[in-house]
Amino acid sequence: IHLFNQEEWYACHDGFEELWHETQGPLRPLLQGVLQVAVARLHLERGNRRGATVLLGEGLGRLQRCGSSDLDLDLAALRPLLQQWLLALQNDAPIDDLPPLQLTRSQ
Repeated sequence: IHLFNQEEWYACHDGFEELWHETQGPLRPLLQGVLQVAVARLHLERGNRRGATVLLGEGLGRLQRCGSSDLDLDLAALRPLLQQWLLALQNDAPIDDLPPLQLTRSQ
């Protein structure tokens, strides 16, 4: 979570991928969704906007099917941010002024 919030996308991807491979059951889609968001941001860093759009959409789709506070994460706050990012990417709009993606704890 710290790596995600610090925008350390490659390291975040590695960590969540390891957790995802080791996890079975209902938390697996949540981990995969966060992993896909991190990879989408990594694609953006590398100039691959199309790849970022596809993976962000897939990650958001998985996270929309999760509970609002699975793993004690405030997914209800994250999902609208992801929708903003996805809409901007789909419309080839600037992303520099979008709010940062943050994983926060449920309250």
